[in-house]
Amino acid sequence: MFRTRLDHLIAATRTHLARVRQSARSDAGYTTETVVITALLALLGLTVVGVIVAKVTARANGIDLG
Repeated sequence: MFRTRLDHLIAATRTHLARVRQSARSDAGYTTETVVITALLALLGLTVVGVIVAKVTARANGIDLG
């Protein structure tokens, strides 16, 4: 009984590994695309924050306290 379960577990593990390997081969370009898009979005976000900080700082420096 134990041997049958162990054989089943080994077969299931081999099948799963084969599927993972096949999946990894077919999605090879997706990871690169995702990294590039994420980097562009991060750069865009930093640019927007920089513009907002510059405008707020300029507005704050323009306040007359005297």
